[in-house]
Amino acid sequence: MQLETRLFGEIEVEEEKIIFFEKGIIGFPDCQKFILVYDEGEDGTRKGISWLQSLDEPAFALPVMDPLLVKEDYNPQVEDEVIKHLGNLTEENTYVLVTVTATEDITKLSVNLKAPIVINADERKAHQVIVEDDFPVKFAIYEILQAKKEKAGE
Repeated sequence: MQLETRLFGEIEVEEEKIIFFEKGIIGFPDCQKFILVYDEGEDGTRKGISWLQSLDEPAFALPVMDPLLVKEDYNPQVEDEVIKHLGNLTEENTYVLVTVTATEDITKLSVNLKAPIVINADERKAHQVIVEDDFPVKFAIYEILQAKKEKAGE
C-alpha cells in the first residue's frame, strides 16, 4: 500500500513490515500501526536515527535509535507481565529502541532511556514501557556521537 507522509512524502508500505502497538505509544494511544523507516549502511545495518512512522496518523513520525549506540551498558529491567502480550521474546527477536529528542540546538540532542520501545521482530508487536531503573528521560548524546564519529575517522 502507499502512504503519504509529512516527512518522507509517498512511501510504499509492505504489510509484513507493519509493527503493531496494541496500546499505542505514550501520548498517542490511538496510533497503533507503525513502520520503521531508516537509512541502511553498506553492510545492511541501520544507520543512526530511524523513524517510527505512524500509519494511523501519517503526519506523525517519531525519531528513534538503538540505545546501545550511545550507552553500551543499557540493559533496563522490564517486568515480564508488562510485555507478555508481545509473545516469546528471545535475544534474536527482541529489538529495543529509544526515542530521540531533538531541539534547534543540535548539542542538546538526547534520548529517553526511561521509556524504551520493546519490539518482538518475529511477531511485529511492540510496547513502550516505563522502566523502574534509574535512567534519565533526557540522556545527552551529542558529545557521545561526536566522539564516535571522530574515532571512526581515525
